[in-house]
Amino acid sequence: MSILHAVVLALVQAVTEFLPVSSTAHLILVPWLLGWQDHGLLFDIALHMGTLAAVIAYFFKTWVRLAFLAIGKEVWKPPPGEPDYDLYQNPRLFLYLVASTLPAGVAGLILKDFVESTLRSPVVIGVMLIAVGLLIYVAEKTGTFRRDLGQLTLRDAMVIGAAQALALIPGTSRSGITISAAMLLGISRHSAARFSFLLSTPIILGAGLKASLDAFGEGGIPADDRAAFVVGVLTAGIFGYIVISAFLRYLQRATMRVFVIYRVVFGIIVLALALFFRFPAGA
Repeated sequence: MSILHAVVLALVQAVTEFLPVSSTAHLILVPWLLGWQDHGLLFDIALHMGTLAAVIAYFFKTWVRLAFLAIGKEVWKPPPGEPDYDLYQNPRLFLYLVASTLPAGVAGLILKDFVESTLRSPVVIGVMLIAVGLLIYVAEKTGTFRRDLGQLTLRDAMVIGAAQALALIPGTSRSGITISAAMLLGISRHSAARFSFLLSTPIILGAGLKASLDAFGEGGIPADDRAAFVVGVLTAGIFGYIVISAFLRYLQRATMRVFVIYRVVFGIIVLALALFFRFPAGA
């Protein structure tokens, strides 16, 4: 794998992992359109580890605050008006995050083989791109956006966690489905995205570690590709951090409607490619 290929794919991963547009569809389609060979599962895992590092780095203080609040301590409390100030109204939020991770974790263990063997098709990806795009539209039209993480309940967290389990279906987008679910519960766009990113952290970490152990058991990274892997991980991490920051700032002043349009148009393109062209092998 060339350094150029690694950088391009890392940029695709960094952008699509956090925006509600589905990283799976883009990581399949972009190399195919450019005529590149399959970059392999191990490189996908490496890119996910890069974006995982980005979300951990961005929310490091938030995780520390949540963990200490769970044991009755307050550390690094921000002034009123700062993004994490609402956490101190909800000291059980860390426990809610742990509980809401369970549905996706259990679903992943039970349904992983079925999803990879049956649902990983361009038709499924195209349909889910459109379907979740329309769900975001409904959430935008009906959501009240009056609540923040200080008012989030265990029931809310479990509903969002159950929605995250649907992200096993290719084309869904983990951030897209969880942000939509939170918005439908009346949570503000910005708070919905923050909870979505926090919720994704243990799932990406667990899935990445398991897949890494499996992949390294089969031989690990080829010597010729190690430089490309390092560049890919660093690029995904740096630009993932930038995308998280920019997206959260965007949601403080704008709606999600641009992503509705993008998903529907992209879904139609994927379905057209599946119908009229030979789609990438293994998609």
